Amino acid sequence: MKQFEVSQVRETNGSYVNGILMALVELAVVAAVVYSIYQSATLESVAWGLGSGALVLLAALLLLGFFVVAPNTGRALVLLGGRYVGTVRKDGFWWANPFTVKKHVSLRVRNFNSEKLKVNDATGNPIEIAAVIVWRVTDTAKALFDVESYTSFVAVQSETAIRALASRYPYDEHEAVGPSLRGSPDEVADALRAEVDARLVVSGVEVIETRISHLAYAPEIAQAMLRRQQAAAVIAARQMIVDGAVGMVEIALRRLKENNVVDLDTERTAAMVNNLMVALVSESNAQPVINTGTLYT
Repeated sequence: MKQFEVSQVRETNGSYVNGILMALVELAVVAAVVYSIYQSATLESVAWGLGSGALVLLAALLLLGFFVVAPNTGRALVLLGGRYVGTVRKDGFWWANPFTVKKHVSLRVRNFNSEKLKVNDATGNPIEIAAVIVWRVTDTAKALFDVESYTSFVAVQSETAIRALASRYPYDEHEAVGPSLRGSPDEVADALRAEVDARLVVSGVEVIETRISHLAYAPEIAQAMLRRQQAAAVIAARQMIVDGAVGMVEIALRRLKENNVVDLDTERTAAMVNNLMVALVSESNAQPVINTGTLYT
């Protein structure tokens, strides 16, 4: 798979100040504004008037710097000129440069449940597949500035990875030698995680876990494949029954010979083997026929 080009934007720690401390400064500036306005009105002084205007502007600027960071969230600080200057991850009430935009980024673990996708597996059979992708943002700068919308990017790239993965594995073991989508869930989950992680690294997203949530043949071949699975199960059961019957016949013949119960020639041995195999392999209960000997010698 061709890797995306990775930009040089990386998350850094942003500069911030305790919000409570700056709130006290804000109150002091507001008090100074009130006092200067009072002095300007009392003394009818232009200087006090200009001073009060400057203080009002300062109070407004200080007010723009306050922000709150909730647990498992971050605030990316971007100057009005568009330059990224860091991220604040520590939860609490803070103050930062009022000329920065504080962009909110969730750092919580999220689930992406894909739609049921219709794809062809490694053997060309149409199947339906869906998966659950568990992910979270680890680099806020890459998530905000390297992709248009990191949530949409996760959705599109995850579905693309699911399609690519499904085309590399057969649906079941009997269709090819090696791992399969149905028979090797852990291996397939690890492969899907690597596939999705490689596609999402550009967006600053970490894939925590992936699991196949739905797997089935497409409706147009589901009945045929069901009959195929049933036939394979019947053949496997028959093979087990025949193997067991042959073993039991071998034990019976050996025990009869070892204990000198009866001495059978080749023809009678073949007849006995035939009768035992019919009795052991037949689906219906065998009806024994008791032979007490011949009437005439």
